[in-house]
Amino acid sequence: MNRRDLFSFGTKFFKNEEKKPFVVLPPYLKDIHKLTLCETCEDKNCINSCETNIIFGDANGKPFLDFLHGGCTYCDKCLEACDKNVLEDNTIKIKAKLEIEILSCLAWNQTMCFSCKDRCLDNAINFIGLFRPIINQDICTNCGFCYNVCPINAIKIGE
Repeated sequence: MNRRDLFSFGTKFFKNEEKKPFVVLPPYLKDIHKLTLCETCEDKNCINSCETNIIFGDANGKPFLDFLHGGCTYCDKCLEACDKNVLEDNTIKIKAKLEIEILSCLAWNQTMCFSCKDRCLDNAINFIGLFRPIINQDICTNCGFCYNVCPINAIKIGE
């Protein structure tokens, strides 16, 4: 067990709440109304093609992302696999906003924690001094990798 795992293990006892899935639509979705086409899609190629396994289908078969399982690498595999052209524009990123809740963040409360920064692929999480992480919204791609690694659920998803 490495130090990061040990740190995360210990804080799981102090989590302020359990993370609940937040419905986030997949990237590359230009027209939200096209999601109705997913209801008739039998193959669910977008779900099966996801390399990080974060695309799931709701009760009607419409795809959504679940950051509890990881993040999006923007690999374009779901875009390429979509037979119905629901996912159609590779310039459209995930429409969600990740934010650090400073009242519950370990770092904001004088504890050395870099879990979110270590996992950020875009280097969008910066620290003001040693103890105040912020997400630079100009750089953040809302990939979600920081979301599930926070040991106390201080990263929230909004629209």
